[in-house]
Amino acid sequence: MFTDRLLLLAPRINETGLQLLTAAHARGLPARTATGWRAPQDVPPLVHLYGGPLYADAVGRELGVAALEELPGWLAELPRELTRRSVELLPLAEARALRRRAFCKPPSDKLFAARVYQDGSGLPGPDALPDDQPVLVSEVVTFRREYRLFVLDGVVRTGSRYAVDGELDVAPLAEDPLHREVAAFAADLLAAGAAGLPSAVVVDVGLLAGGGWAVVEANPAWASGGYACDPGEVLDVVLRAAGPLTELRAADRPYCRELPVVTG
Repeated sequence: MFTDRLLLLAPRINETGLQLLTAAHARGLPARTATGWRAPQDVPPLVHLYGGPLYADAVGRELGVAALEELPGWLAELPRELTRRSVELLPLAEARALRRRAFCKPPSDKLFAARVYQDGSGLPGPDALPDDQPVLVSEVVTFRREYRLFVLDGVVRTGSRYAVDGELDVAPLAEDPLHREVAAFAADLLAAGAAGLPSAVVVDVGLLAGGGWAVVEANPAWASGGYACDPGEVLDVVLRAAGPLTELRAADRPYCRELPVVTG
């Protein structure tokens, strides 16, 4: 039984959050859903978080949490044999000037819709987001199948299929007919693209319509849905991904989200 730590979930709990509560209680780890968007006072000294960026920003600093996320340019810096498409990290001002079709998304926070834009004129203007806001700009490709992988210390701990031909289609990775190919590509990716990733993270990969495997993106484990992943394994990754700052590993320091000081 743990007496000095707590898994705290954001108020807007989802299916993965419910699974994490069950998995935590099964191993004797106290876990509960927050009742509001302020840091609760009745918590033990060591807190882990699961929830979106808004909740991490609202309470993480006050609770002494280190929230790990991939570096903004990780996807853009991967070799083309892993992305199978051109990917650039651009300031929003340059992205707005694009006069070609591209898939555009914020590197981490959902500051605007991640989708295919016919050109940069559809991106948020300077009145909405600053010119230096980073944007990932990718060549448009079509994924036939997509998979979510929860990674801890460079090893895939659990995985799930989540889409087929762009439609939600969830199944445990082990039940997917291409699970061995997914595992092989993931091993190659983690061997070649570990730089830029924290020790606990989510990586999405997929099979392209034209053939070949490619990285879709990386995401913070503490803000990612588990689909049909094993909840106990997801919990292990989440606990590392957003845990006590006092337990932060030196190698993970470059991947700590800059959490704001919340006043009022």
